[in-house]
Amino acid sequence: MYKLLNMINVPQDLRNLDKKELTHLATEVREFIIESVSKTGGHLASNLGTVELTIALHYIFDTPTDKLVWDVGHQTYAHKILTGRRDQMKTLRKFGGLAGFPSRDESSYDSFGTAHSSTSISAALGMAVSAQLRKEEGRVVAIIGDGAMSAGMAFEALNNAGTMDANILVVLNDNDMSISENVGALNNYLARLLSGRFYSAAWKAGEKVFKKIPPVIELARRAEEHVKGMVMPGTLFEEFGFNYIGPIDGHDIDALCATLGNLKKLEGPQFLHVVTRKGKGYQPAEEDAILYHGVGQFDPPSGIKKQSSQIKTYTQVFGEWLCDTAKKDERLVGITPAMREGSGLVEFSQHYPERYFDVGIAEQHAVTFAAGLATGNFKPVLAIYSTFLQRAYDQFIHDVCIQNLDVTFALDRSGLVGADGPTHHGAFDLAYLRCVPNVVVMTPSDARQCREMLSLAYDHCGPSVVRYPRGSATEPKTTDRVPIILGKSELVREGDAGIAILVFGPLLHTAILVAEKLNATVVDMRFVKPLDVGMVKNMENENSFLVTIEDGVVMGGAGSAVCEVLGNNSSKVLRIGLPDKFVSHGDTALLLQECGLDELSISEQINEFVKIAD
Repeated sequence: MYKLLNMINVPQDLRNLDKKELTHLATEVREFIIESVSKTGGHLASNLGTVELTIALHYIFDTPTDKLVWDVGHQTYAHKILTGRRDQMKTLRKFGGLAGFPSRDESSYDSFGTAHSSTSISAALGMAVSAQLRKEEGRVVAIIGDGAMSAGMAFEALNNAGTMDANILVVLNDNDMSISENVGALNNYLARLLSGRFYSAAWKAGEKVFKKIPPVIELARRAEEHVKGMVMPGTLFEEFGFNYIGPIDGHDIDALCATLGNLKKLEGPQFLHVVTRKGKGYQPAEEDAILYHGVGQFDPPSGIKKQSSQIKTYTQVFGEWLCDTAKKDERLVGITPAMREGSGLVEFSQHYPERYFDVGIAEQHAVTFAAGLATGNFKPVLAIYSTFLQRAYDQFIHDVCIQNLDVTFALDRSGLVGADGPTHHGAFDLAYLRCVPNVVVMTPSDARQCREMLSLAYDHCGPSVVRYPRGSATEPKTTDRVPIILGKSELVREGDAGIAILVFGPLLHTAILVAEKLNATVVDMRFVKPLDVGMVKNMENENSFLVTIEDGVVMGGAGSAVCEVLGNNSSKVLRIGLPDKFVSHGDTALLLQECGLDELSISEQINEFVKIAD
């Protein structure tokens, strides 16, 4: 079935193929990706769009001596397949298996680990300068997606690269179909022509001659800019100091190989603009690239079947709350850094388009933009993943919290997120949030609490964070729970074993199961900041042992806040949370077990702690 693909174990095998065979290889790689991802789940549309580009890059460049630096990394399945990991694709994103993103620990062909956006040009520039200082000949290529170009970091890197004269090639993988009319035989021909050494040598020779006649060389420059400007949108990148080529068809292997081959021979910063189509070669993904961006298991012939669940996710709870609140308060504005679907803002964007702002992959801007809105008597709600707020920590402190501005942060994907792994786990938020003055930090344990806490955060005058995990948000089994009051916890279960379990967030239900076995007391702490100091001290007085449980890192987290309150008596506290390491990828239940946060592991840790203390 995969005649050519089965012959390729390393890129050198690819380079031994006749160029005429590459198009057929692309077909086989694309079919393999569809078959593989249908069984494991993963990123589909983005990977289907970069098959030809990946093949051409490995065909022209001498990887891994020449280094490919991928941006975000959710388009690297073809890269993994062609670099010796084809047979391991069945383990993709599974515990102990291949990562869904590039990983330096996984392969020498993964030059730089990534999963967040807009890092490729900076990393590639560092590698290129490193090679330059060591007087090495290897080339460095950064492959960045169109969305990633909206981040300031990408332009910071471009600005720096253009002044360094390093041998770096930036490939813009542009899958925006609005420029598809610019792609064709003429553009491919011009790209090959302008990337050739003849053009480069001719211009340099002419420059030497015409330098003696300043008006002539100025006229030549303007003429060149005018001609290039008529057929390509490269003026911006050339102003950064890059030689801009493109746009060319990113699915035309002949054009890609010819252009990349020419660019490989040129010195200094080069910029190649290629146009691709997300989902290329699989009609359902071409028609709905958003649905097929990240998928679970599916049947390739019939595609994804949308399933409805009676149990809502925390993200859905947030989305409904946002629309309900916007209906009552015209001051509410919703903000997302390019995560409308993932953060649950689709319905809000449809009903309140004038109050919906997608700022692109620009987390720093998103936070300060929200701060600016807050100064104008609006009520901004920023929906952002926990791992992405890390990228705007200075803005969070400097622009929001120091000024005590009224911004609500809906912090999605807190705790362990599963298959996306260490780059996406929301492991650090409790630790990095609770140390900042003026902010309120809440940890709901079910759907009702999430709704109530979002309302409390919204009504609170100042910065407030509601952090919640990926996945289902169960409704509470009883209706007699204590209402949410700022800084107040709730005694959920009373026991007489002399053990009090203080829980922060969604592990409450696991803690209750543990407590029933141990006859322990359980407190739903609800707030990491302000901490319910009175409840902590009461539990200290009434129990021999305290146990804190959180789905964030133990170091500096909520358990540390409890120990700070107890001071010299903190030795009676067992803190349970994520360990001091980056947690791998895999099924969330397996990861919780690996980290000692499942019911059995928590019980064993408590029993051992009590045993040693006695």
